[in-house]
Amino acid sequence: MSEYSMTESGTAGEAPIRVLLADDHAVVRAGLRLLLSAQPDLEVVGEANDGQEALERALALRPDVVLMDLQMPRLDGLEATRRLRAALPQAAVVVLTTYTDSANVAQALGAGAIGYVSKDLPPRELAATIRRAARGVVHLAEPVQQTLLQALAQPPRAEAVPEELTEREREVLGLLAEGRSNKEIAKALHVTERTVKGHVGNVLGKLGLVSRTQAALYALRHGLKRDR
Repeated sequence: MSEYSMTESGTAGEAPIRVLLADDHAVVRAGLRLLLSAQPDLEVVGEANDGQEALERALALRPDVVLMDLQMPRLDGLEATRRLRAALPQAAVVVLTTYTDSANVAQALGAGAIGYVSKDLPPRELAATIRRAARGVVHLAEPVQQTLLQALAQPPRAEAVPEELTEREREVLGLLAEGRSNKEIAKALHVTERTVKGHVGNVLGKLGLVSRTQAALYALRHGLKRDR
């Protein structure tokens, strides 16, 4: 049986998976288009060279899966993912990037990405990731899994008790899980950055955590993302 069996690539007669490519490097998009066009069950329906265009093209084209770079002009991949998922929840977002640190992984998952893979992923694994994403299956590349597991394995200094958090601190924690900066949190909550900094410090202290990344991972693990 070939690498792309019926189980992996879908049954004959099914409509191809519609994919939108979002990357600010034309050569990367060209390579991805060439790679994916070789798969009979995958169809590249459009391209975008920044986050804002990715959002606009996704709303116009209604792709099944968006391959999203993180570092892009006008609107970065995290914010583009967040807005796209809010406006078009049926579209799955797979982050395709060179950044595999735990902070970016946590923020991407918090923004709604269903997959997170490195740009050095073997071609057949990228195609398989797109197929999984179209089925709603979460997939993290092996190095990303290891990075995230190592971050999650860092024990807090004390037993975390979510009930200790105030309503405002819970809001701040939810926004941290979305990868928001202090400035963005302050704007969302209509408070000063100094106030946000105090809330962040309280959240870390009460949960026995030592960094914003740990706080974001904690929120994701305990289902404490902010309700929209």
